[in-house]
Amino acid sequence: MMSLLSPLFARILYRADGFVLRLNGGRFTITSAIAGLPTILLTSVGAKSGLPRILPIACVPDGEKYALVASNFGQPHFPSWYHNLRVNAECIVRVGDRIRTFVAREIHDAEYDHYWKMAVDIYAGYAAYKERASRRIPVMLLEPKK
Repeated sequence: MMSLLSPLFARILYRADGFVLRLNGGRFTITSAIAGLPTILLTSVGAKSGLPRILPIACVPDGEKYALVASNFGQPHFPSWYHNLRVNAECIVRVGDRIRTFVAREIHDAEYDHYWKMAVDIYAGYAAYKERASRRIPVMLLEPKK
């Protein structure tokens, strides 16, 4: 059932989450309420447009860092925010009332395995997305800008 709904979620859930997040002052999203996923409000710069892009994104919190899983609900293409962060690594993260600047980098090898396990522990759906996707699912790590 989820595999049938994933294309729909990939197209509309982030819009609904953004609306809900702004409505409640950054406290929760539909994704966080239903699936229990922690969510941040990510502002990145568009890879092609150069314009600010603001999206609510599920994350894996790790102290002051956040790992973002570019699963796109198991769809065959990468999410736009992944391309944006690869081209423009500096981004802004809002969690509740707290706003900070971060730098993103794609992680690999043991670091990837570590954060992938954390992600699946938080939300088992990531494992299903990995099976369904016809591509490698990258993980981006956001670290506070120094």
